[in-house]
Order: sequence, then C-alpha cells, then structure tokens
Amino acid sequence: MCAHVLVAEDDEKQAELIRRSLLAEGHTATVVHDGAAALDAARRLRPDLVVLDLMLPVLDGFGVCRALRGGAEQPDIPVVMLTARSGEDDLLLGLDVGADDYLTKPYSPRELMARIRTVLRRSGRGVGARGEDPVVRAAGISVDPVRHEVRCDGAPVECTPAEFQILLAMAGEPERVFTRRQLLQCTRGFDRASTERAVDVHIMNLRRKIEPDPRRPVRLLTVFGVGYKLTGGRP
Repeated sequence: MCAHVLVAEDDEKQAELIRRSLLAEGHTATVVHDGAAALDAARRLRPDLVVLDLMLPVLDGFGVCRALRGGAEQPDIPVVMLTARSGEDDLLLGLDVGADDYLTKPYSPRELMARIRTVLRRSGRGVGARGEDPVVRAAGISVDPVRHEVRCDGAPVECTPAEFQILLAMAGEPERVFTRRQLLQCTRGFDRASTERAVDVHIMNLRRKIEPDPRRPVRLLTVFGVGYKLTGGRP
C-alpha cells in the first residue's frame, strides 16, 4: 500500500528521518515545520495520512488536529500524533481531538512505520487500498507520486526531488496561484536551507524542462506580485 504522508515536525533532523523511512516503505512524503504550514498542506495536497508533532510552532498539534476534524475538506484524514509528553492527560486530549494513534518520543522508526501501516489499513486509505490512479495531470504534464515519474506530452522528464514536489503540488491544483512561500514548503526536507528566492530557480529549471520556449512560458506561468500557477489545459 502506497500513501502520500504529510509530516509536520519542527525538528528538521527528526523530520528527515521520518521522510526517509516513509520513502523506504514505498510512500511519498511532504514535510512542513509548523502548524500553519501543516494545515495549508493538508488542505492543498489532500494527503492520505498526517504524522503530526504535538509541539509545533505557530499552531500546536492539538490545534491542527482540531482544525482538520472541524473542516469540510478532509474531516476523516488519519492522524498519528507524536509527542515528547507521556502524561495520560495529553494522551487522552490527543485522542479526544481526533488523533487516530499517539506515539511518545523517543520511538523507533520501525514502530512508527508499523503504526502508520495499521492506521492506513484501518482507514482504507492509500493507493493500494483505494485502487485509484495516483497520477495527477495538468497542461500535458503527468506526475506519478508512486513511481516518482514526470512526463510532458508523454516524454519522460528528469526532475530533482524539490522540482518533483513543486510539480506534484501544482498539478494537483491547476490554475491555483501558489506563493513562493507555499512552494518553498513543498521542498522542505529536500532543500532545507532554501529561501523563497530559491523557488524562482526551481521554476526557471522546470520551465527549461516542460516549456516549448522557456522564455515564453505557456504552462508554468508567473502571476506578478503573487507567485506561480500551472495552467489547467494543454498549451
């Protein structure tokens, strides 16, 4: 069973360890480091499961879980909560706000992966469980998160991990305008030292790969003063 997992963990080393463990299990992963980014990514990317640290900046894990459970977009998205707190009150509160499972730090990556498998199987989510086509398509571009492949008009396109995550997000919501900050969040875990200006470099490189004429883009467009969008139809 392959799933797209959103990892919300402010400890970058821990987040990277979780991401690598997920990739080794055949999943895809998006990493964010604060609660506001977690909510934005959950609503935008519609992951199959969220690994949610309790002690997140901006908005803590309880707040994120409450917002997900109270929202109309994905009230049933499975959540595995991580915390350094071991008190019974925190455990009960985590379950009360809607977490499907609760793991106390320190934990082994193998235990976390086993918990994730159990929650995915119980929830019936993930590509293997749903039998859905995981490929997202827009503007003649297809992005396959299972095989980690990109094609443009049927031809394979070699992308860096950061470029792949940007395309995956944008192809999943064609015509949506993404800010640089939102696209930067897609690359976290790959380009941890990046700034928002690095997004411009990724966009420039992607245009060289998917545009008939990178100087006159017809697929990956600039929305001046806001950010970028991927067109919905073929150019």
